[in-house]
Amino acid sequence: MPLNLHLFSTPGDELRDVLEACRPHLIHKSEPLVAYLPLASLSTRWQEYTEKAFKGLARLETVNTETMTFSEMEDILRRAHVVFIPGGNTFLLAHRLHASQLMAYLRKKLQAGLPLVAFSAGAILCGPNILTSRDMNMVETPQFGGLNLLPFNFHAHYDDDVDLDDWLSDYHVFQPNPVILLEDGAYLRVDGKKTSLVRGEAWVLRRGQEKEKLIPGNEVKV
Repeated sequence: MPLNLHLFSTPGDELRDVLEACRPHLIHKSEPLVAYLPLASLSTRWQEYTEKAFKGLARLETVNTETMTFSEMEDILRRAHVVFIPGGNTFLLAHRLHASQLMAYLRKKLQAGLPLVAFSAGAILCGPNILTSRDMNMVETPQFGGLNLLPFNFHAHYDDDVDLDDWLSDYHVFQPNPVILLEDGAYLRVDGKKTSLVRGEAWVLRRGQEKEKLIPGNEVKV
C-alpha cells in the first residue's frame, strides 16, 4: 500500500487540523484506535488534553518507550488505524525510537500504508535525517537518522528570514536532499509517491538554488 502521511508544522487550535486529518481513517472503523507516540516530550501534561480531543472519534493507546517492552509497543502499532506523533524535541524523539528499536518497525508499518498524522518534530522525523531541526540535542543522541519515508528533509515553524535561509543552506554543504520549509499553519499531504501542499505557506530549498514557494495542490518535485 502507498504512503499515507499528513504532516503539519502546528496542530491547529484544540488539535483541529490533526483531528481533521485523522477522521477519514477512523470514522468507518468499529473500534477506531490511534497509536499515540508523544516521544518528543519529557512531560505527560498533554496526555489528558489529547485524549479529550479524540473523545468520540477514537481511543488512544500511548506508546511509552521507557516502560513498555518491544512486543507491547509493536502490538499497539499492529492494531492501530492511525499513528499520531506530536511535537517536542526532535532529537529526543529520534533517540527514543532508535534506543527502543522501534524505528525500523514503525517505518515498516508506515511504508505498508498505515496512516501517519504528525506535526513539528513528528513531521521532521519523516525525512532521511533530523539535522534540519532547530531543537537542542539535549539528550546527546548520536542517532540522527529519521524514518526516511521521503527524499525530503523538513524544517518546522519556518519564517521567511534571510539568516535562517543561510543556516539551512549550510545543510547542503554536506547533504544533497531538498528541504521542505513549513510555516505554522502549513499542511503537507503525502499520498503514495505524490507530495503536495494542501494549504498554508511552505517552500522547498534545493542544493545550490533559491528556495521555491510551494503552490497548494501542485506536486513537490525532488
